[in-house]
Amino acid sequence: MPFVVTGKCIKCRYTDCVEVCPVDCFYQGENMLVINPDECIDCGVCEPECPIEAIKSDEELTSDEMHWADINQKFSALWPQITESVGPMPEAETFSDQSSSEKKALFSEKAGEQ
Repeated sequence: MPFVVTGKCIKCRYTDCVEVCPVDCFYQGENMLVINPDECIDCGVCEPECPIEAIKSDEELTSDEMHWADINQKFSALWPQITESVGPMPEAETFSDQSSSEKKALFSEKAGEQ
């Protein structure tokens, strides 16, 4: 089962996970990352690297988080691939304790800069 970046990543966008991914399946939006589920090999090395626990197996998603699997699928086809860590967003520390549901309205569909 593929891994999914949840809304907990919004406004943080730590990229520690990108460095360890053996298949480069991460894509960068303006304020979060997503995983391409067709490229993810389910190795799980990215999950423990996320300092705010924003990455989960799709089997671990709660009913309130299921829509993040669709968001990962959709935006991994639209956003640029990211293969190297670029550090977190400037406001990451402020937003790191907020839940996916608290940040949902802050999600940006815009692509990240390469």
